Amino acid sequence: MKIVMVPSGFKECLDAENVAEAMARGARRLGSNIRVEMLPMIDGGEGFAKAITQLKSGELVPLQVTGPVGEPVMSHFGLFSERGIRTAVIEMAAVAGLTLVPRDMRNPLRTTTYGVGELVRSALDAGAKRILIGCGDSGTSDGGAGMAQALGVRFLDHRGLPVTVVGGGDLLQAERIDTSGIDPRLEHVKIDVACNHRNILCGGRGVARVFGPQKGATPEQVEELATALEHYGVLIRDATGKDIRFQPGSGASGGLGAGLAVFTGAQLHSRFDIIRDYINMEHVIADADLVITAEGSLDFQTPDGKIPAEVARIAKQHNIPVVAIAGTIGKGADLNYGAGIDAFMSIIQKPATLEKSIQKAPKWIEDTTECVLRQISIGLSIAERTRANVGSTAQ
Repeated sequence: MKIVMVPSGFKECLDAENVAEAMARGARRLGSNIRVEMLPMIDGGEGFAKAITQLKSGELVPLQVTGPVGEPVMSHFGLFSERGIRTAVIEMAAVAGLTLVPRDMRNPLRTTTYGVGELVRSALDAGAKRILIGCGDSGTSDGGAGMAQALGVRFLDHRGLPVTVVGGGDLLQAERIDTSGIDPRLEHVKIDVACNHRNILCGGRGVARVFGPQKGATPEQVEELATALEHYGVLIRDATGKDIRFQPGSGASGGLGAGLAVFTGAQLHSRFDIIRDYINMEHVIADADLVITAEGSLDFQTPDGKIPAEVARIAKQHNIPVVAIAGTIGKGADLNYGAGIDAFMSIIQKPATLEKSIQKAPKWIEDTTECVLRQISIGLSIAERTRANVGSTAQ
């Protein structure tokens, strides 16, 4: 039996490569008759820049930039050349990700993407003619306003005085956007963004209401942030003539997708589609007997462009069964049956603290993978016995 492991990372716990390795260890407990192939998936979040840069035999460039709470952090971007084009790879999670926001400071009204703009500027300084940006695992919801400021965009109040936007809440103070000082080099660079195309900036399914609580916002802060981002969308429309509020991908990474599209001219791509340009996954999946995927939390959001559902979509084109394992099973997880996932299971089998769950995650992933395969083995044994019984009866 050939089993392909195609997990995403477990946010704030394990990256995709470590999850895949733990799954493989669990599968190999069943003996040598199981052939395992690992295909850890990057979705634009943690590990994106490193993974793409390694695939392209490039180099990681370390540098210190502004983190999501305004303090300096060490970050990086990737750099490689292909067909004579110097390309930079930026991972927003490495500069403004949720893991960089201390738990007692998780308030998306006060976190910034300024460091993302600093990375873009550094990539331009390095001579990049193409920039690939991964949006995922963000700890911010400023609509990309911080990023825009780092690149020369100004936000002005009703008196025409500058407003420093250090988080989504500050957008309500702005009355006008001035793009006249934006870095002119952006006009000569192609920027592609790998993001969740289903995330939008505003409305009932806007980024504030869907993801604000995950980033620490109270119900009151969610509504304040939703109002601020709606106001921001109107300011963008007035300044540029572009109504970005409901554009697919505009809500990616707390609205960073909107800021990138408007202020840098970036193209927003379904993250899975653009990553497939770099990873030959379809051939590997098509040759499998079983696909096991994974993510930290499996819930109603998973079918909306997350890795397990996208992997299942490919597998179903080849009639291959898909099992998902997850750290937690959340509200609306049953929607994943309709997305092509045939079964799912949590790695947590008894009540545990978050700290213990993080510590034990590799072992629990191993155990759960073994459990899944033993259950499948039982099913195969029953099917074989049934066929034998039917055959003997027919004789």
